[in-house]
Amino acid sequence: MTNDYIVKALAFGGQIRAYSALTTESVQEAQTRHYTWPTASAALGRTMTATLMMGAMLKGDQKLTVTVDGQGPIGKVIADADAKGNVRGYVTNPQTHFPLNDSGKLDVSRAVGTNGSLTVVKDVGLKDYFSGSSPLVSGELGDDFTYYFAKSEQVPSSVGLGVLVNPDNSIKASGGFLIQVMPGADDETITRLENAIKQMTPVSKLIDQGLSPEALLFEILGEENVQILETLPAQFECNCGHDKFLNAIKGLGKAEIQSMISENHGAEAECHFCRNKYQFSEQELQGLLENMQQNS
Repeated sequence: MTNDYIVKALAFGGQIRAYSALTTESVQEAQTRHYTWPTASAALGRTMTATLMMGAMLKGDQKLTVTVDGQGPIGKVIADADAKGNVRGYVTNPQTHFPLNDSGKLDVSRAVGTNGSLTVVKDVGLKDYFSGSSPLVSGELGDDFTYYFAKSEQVPSSVGLGVLVNPDNSIKASGGFLIQVMPGADDETITRLENAIKQMTPVSKLIDQGLSPEALLFEILGEENVQILETLPAQFECNCGHDKFLNAIKGLGKAEIQSMISENHGAEAECHFCRNKYQFSEQELQGLLENMQQNS
């Protein structure tokens, strides 16, 4: 069982919608699988945490993918999540690390870069995908997700994300919050929220102090104003599998499969998200080819 979880809440009589998450174990799983160095771990962990909370807004079998591409040394940061608390992610260059920035924090902005965009693609189970994108404003990611909601989804929001990394590269603590102003919220509530966020302790410090996702929301919004709706377990979960990769190989076309058989006597595929490897024997590829020929 995972200790990670997401909290969904309302505040100020439904004028505010809020999510918060503890993601230490999920980010640790990603760190272990990809052997990310500290700055890369922070970028990946922050992205996974935000994606997980966005996934919690979905319903049923809906899912979403977030791509952060700031043209920085880390390359792309990609995460996806569903409505059930499953999240996974990877970065192009996991062994990316820099000295701490001027404020003594991991220099995520330098790793991610600021010359690019944050893109969200939602698969809502229909034929159409919803896709939204916004330019990166800081590369620190919390600000970038905040800007994305304002720009692409027209919802005034505040996103706080934090990942702390131990000296041995393991994940000490990871989590975050996502607070949104609902239509019809009054000015007083919005001002209170803005002031609370301005004055709050950095989210990574609060998580390091052992604050639960509920306590994180109480800290920002005041316990008396928060109504917890539900909690949902969260975990690193990859839905890749042998058959999915076989299907992807099929998509490469007959000539490509024939060359895999004659040149490599089989094939190996590795999942970007979890790094599991799948082997396909010469016989299996031959069978796939014959099947394709029969059906063409």
